[in-house]
Amino acid sequence: MALDPGTEALARLAEERVDHRFKGLPPDADGLTVGELAAQRRNLFTGGFSTPVLALSAERLDHNLRLMETYATRHGLAFAPHGKTSMAPRLFRRQIEHGAWGITLAVPHQVRVARAYGVRRVFLANELVDPAALRWTAAELAVDPGFSFVCYVDSVRGVELMDAALRGAARPLDVVVELAAGEGARTGVRTEEECAAVADAVAAAPALRLVGVAGYEGEVPGADPERVHAWLRRLVALAVDFDKAGRFAGVDEIIVSAGGSAWFDAVAGVFAGIPELSLPVLKLLRSGAYVSHDDGHYRRITPFNRVPGEGALEPAFRLWAQVVSRPSAEQAFVNAGKRDAAYDLDLPFAQAVRRDGVERVAAGIEVSALSDQHAWLRTAPDADLEVGDWVGLGLSHPCTSFDKWQLIPLAEADGTVVDYIRTFF
Repeated sequence: MALDPGTEALARLAEERVDHRFKGLPPDADGLTVGELAAQRRNLFTGGFSTPVLALSAERLDHNLRLMETYATRHGLAFAPHGKTSMAPRLFRRQIEHGAWGITLAVPHQVRVARAYGVRRVFLANELVDPAALRWTAAELAVDPGFSFVCYVDSVRGVELMDAALRGAARPLDVVVELAAGEGARTGVRTEEECAAVADAVAAAPALRLVGVAGYEGEVPGADPERVHAWLRRLVALAVDFDKAGRFAGVDEIIVSAGGSAWFDAVAGVFAGIPELSLPVLKLLRSGAYVSHDDGHYRRITPFNRVPGEGALEPAFRLWAQVVSRPSAEQAFVNAGKRDAAYDLDLPFAQAVRRDGVERVAAGIEVSALSDQHAWLRTAPDADLEVGDWVGLGLSHPCTSFDKWQLIPLAEADGTVVDYIRTFF
């Protein structure tokens, strides 16, 4: 039986040749395919990998995938994790295998990546007004009856641009009205009256079809439980009002969607109270950072801190760098910097030191600054750190960790590298 195009494309990732494009991989692996290198099951610490090298924990990745699958199922939520986090088709496939309805994306390029690797359902959390991208999307919908695509609308002008670009399309483009999180928030329609005007514009646009409402509660100004819950109730009320007005005629289900990585417990709670509407409701959660989690920002803000009985995500990234200078008892430098590590939310965290095959806690060691290719370490006078040691760094913000690495080793707890995750940013 022939494989579907997405599966074939994923299989071809293993045929890519390892070479100078990919940071941290063993120099003596040049010329091997990714599949051949993976089959060798080299050890991250003894198999010729060079620093800096970013590794993703196989066990923790699996744990996070299973945990969010269980969470969504328990709360009756469909799940479209945000793919901008990783832009890794292998992870998209694993997320879908773990029950994801589809993949959320942000810009047309990301949709093209997802389609190239077989993603059948895409939620674009943005208003799409570029004519070339709209025509490409319409062509994808025309050739693949199984492809489902939904995007935001947040203005009458946007609706007009979309309709003009899509005139004559074989299938209407499904859209959801984006409700802004408040005055001064990011995108979205500011008031319910304006939402109705946008919905009226969609109804008058032959190339578009209104299928629901959506937004992002993470942009609520001064976000706290009370404000977030209040905004989510507004979103639900908007769906109810639209349904009473008959605005969802001709669709099979009504989409109500929200959910970043900081407030998905609030989304689950409010969405559980959505009243019965004239059609089934797809309660769509879009959290993305969970797949790798992190050691800083998301460790602090994850909803699992508020609901510990539901489980806990585990940080799956560790960036290994090598001490290349120890000029004083209070200072050291490792060979990973802004080109390698996320730094937009927090500096990396020194977590472990490896020397002669022995790993220990990085006691008395702190990252104090980053240069392009160096991390500055502040060390306590008694910190045991020497030139040549490997230092394992925890990272903060998954989205800006993945995007610095094109091919990421997937390593088991003992360092055995069992696979490689290709990213497309």
